[in-house]
Amino acid sequence: MSMPPELARKIGVIARAAGVAILDVYHGDFAVQMKDDASPLTAADLAAQQAIMAGLSALDEQWPVLSEEASARPWSERRQWSRYWLVDPLDGTREFVKRNGEFTVNIALIDDRRSVLGVVLAPVTGELYVAAQGQGAWLQTQADGAWQRIHARAMAQPPTVAGSRSHGGAQGEVLQRLIGDDYRMVPLGSSLKFCLIARGDADVYLRLGPTSEWDTAAAQCVLDEAGGAVLDLAGQPFRYNRGESLLNPEFIAVGDRAIDWAARLLKGEE
Repeated sequence: MSMPPELARKIGVIARAAGVAILDVYHGDFAVQMKDDASPLTAADLAAQQAIMAGLSALDEQWPVLSEEASARPWSERRQWSRYWLVDPLDGTREFVKRNGEFTVNIALIDDRRSVLGVVLAPVTGELYVAAQGQGAWLQTQADGAWQRIHARAMAQPPTVAGSRSHGGAQGEVLQRLIGDDYRMVPLGSSLKFCLIARGDADVYLRLGPTSEWDTAAAQCVLDEAGGAVLDLAGQPFRYNRGESLLNPEFIAVGDRAIDWAARLLKGEE
């Protein structure tokens, strides 16, 4: 297939509309509020949320929406969902505030706890990543541009590790166990770290510490369909809508599925 399926392309158009709304704020003066969890919130988050909700509500297919910038639905309701949209209107608000361009729009479709459609837009560069379960992953470098298939690579030597720009951590010991001492670190914000692996420009992203389900779902689908994987530290694939908490377990995103990552992870627990 030379281009993504129709629904994935439609969600890509919605993500681009959210990107336009974000850039309108990004290129002007904006205030930063702090949410209850001490994470930042700007008018761009809310403008993107509005654009995405308008776009999803206009689709023929109507499923529930769970978004970072909307009040969370209670687990008593969510547990009944088999299919729903999982959205982060602006992933990487800290990077947005720093104006370094490393933030994304994330839209995923979850079906039976799996991310089956993923769209990740980098508004500043215009790069749009789109994937659908069993059909592949694509990159469109600008609006209305051509679609190109993307693929993760066999692990390079030395490997390239995509690291968090705003969230550090004591990762060295785990990385040493998994890939050895010799690796190159590339700091990058938001879900772009997954996309760097999916397009074959990095090999590993280890995240120790909290993330939320909307931070990872869209990019996981992109990476999965490019041939990589997102695994918890027991080596199990990521799943969504698992319970009342919307926090993810710690994880590793990898490009080379030929490696037995589960064995390497579990070896350190012995």
